[in-house]
Parts: sequence; C-alpha cells; structure tokens
Amino acid sequence: MSSIAIRRLAIIVVWCAVLIGWFSYRNANDLGTIDAAQGLVEQVDMLTWAPVVFVAAYLLRPLLFVPASLMTVAAGLLFGATFGTVLVIIAANGSAMVAYNVGRSLAGEQAEHDDERAGLVHRWGQRLRTRSFETVFVMRLLFLPYDLVNYTSGALRVHRPAFLTATVLGTLPGTLSFVLLGASLERLDDGLGGIDPWAVGASVAIFVISMVVAALLRRSSAAADAPNEPLPSPTETSARHG
Repeated sequence: MSSIAIRRLAIIVVWCAVLIGWFSYRNANDLGTIDAAQGLVEQVDMLTWAPVVFVAAYLLRPLLFVPASLMTVAAGLLFGATFGTVLVIIAANGSAMVAYNVGRSLAGEQAEHDDERAGLVHRWGQRLRTRSFETVFVMRLLFLPYDLVNYTSGALRVHRPAFLTATVLGTLPGTLSFVLLGASLERLDDGLGGIDPWAVGASVAIFVISMVVAALLRRSSAAADAPNEPLPSPTETSARHG
C-alpha cells in the first residue's frame, strides 16, 4: 500500500472515530444539534480560556458536520458583537482550511487532471481552478454551504492562498450577520422570541447587500467570459454593402 493510500486511510479512520464519538454522545444524552451547541456555550462560558476552547471547537466543527452558522451565532452570544466577530474570523477561516486540506488529501492528484466530465459541475470545477479567488469569493457572498465549498475546493486542488484570501473577505458579511444575531440572544434554544429586531434588520441588510454584490460580480464575470465577436474584415464589409 502506498504512502498516499495509508494517509487517506488514516484520515478516514480518525474522521469516523470522531463522528462515532460525537453522535454516540448526542444519542446518549438525547441532544439535537442546537441543544448540543447550547451545552457547548454553557460549558465554554464558565472557562477562563473560553476563547481558546471555542476556537478549538470551531476547528473541529467541519469534521462533526455542525453548521458554521450555528457556531457563529454562538460566538455572538458568548463574546458579544465585536470580540465574537474577531474570534469567528480566526476560527471560521481555520476550520475552512481544515476542511480544504481534508478534501485535498482524500481526493489526491487525479481530481486536478480529470477533464473528462461535462456539464455544470465540470465548468465550475474548471472555473475554480482557473479563477480561484473570484469564484470562491462569489460563492461565499452567495452563502453557499460553507463546508461544501471548503471540501470541494480542496478536492479540486484550488490554489490555497487564493482560496484562503477569498474566504476571509467573502465570509465577512455572513460573519457579521450571524454574530449580530447571536449577540442579541440569551440562549441558542430561545428561538425567534429572543432575537433583537434591530439585529435582525442589520443582518438582513448585510445579507441583501452581499447577494447584490455577488450578482453584480457574476454578471461582470459572465460579460468578461463571453466571446467577443471579431470585427468584419474590409473585404466582408465591401461585400455586404456592394
């Protein structure tokens, strides 16, 4: 067995072990995703090193399939709007790189050179490789599933610096939106009753602006990608008007 195959097997075994432990804990305590996140908030809130523990939990999040949005809201609840935003910028981008590297390791080299597939997925794969920053940036602004973008980018071996830079910039609107929501809550399981209307308004405004910017960037990109029609030669022009 090659070293690459051994590395992939090790990643899968560790990942499966983490998932089994996580879901066993949730089932034993009859916890849903939100209940488990609320339990984490209560435990972390009592710790001196709460920011460090929270960042560590966020880094593990993609391996446990815990939604990034839920953890971002939890950051607002725990640390407030300002410090919560700073922590999420660090933790979310760290977790993005965790998922990216897992996807890259499991996919191997063949994903980079597999050009036989056709259709929308193939075109987006090509676009991710050739225009990495712009494509990842737009996908972040469109609020596409966070971990799906991470794993896919890693599997397609998107240029790492471009991926990270686009993620840092493209996730800022979402980070601000969800941290503001979290800062207005007393508990994650309070539901809509505990949300500050002003925080909701600010979050919606940021979301709408993000979507508009993404749409404008996509339109600009589509126009740039459209083939330009060649100008007619003098002979063709004379023939048309002769």
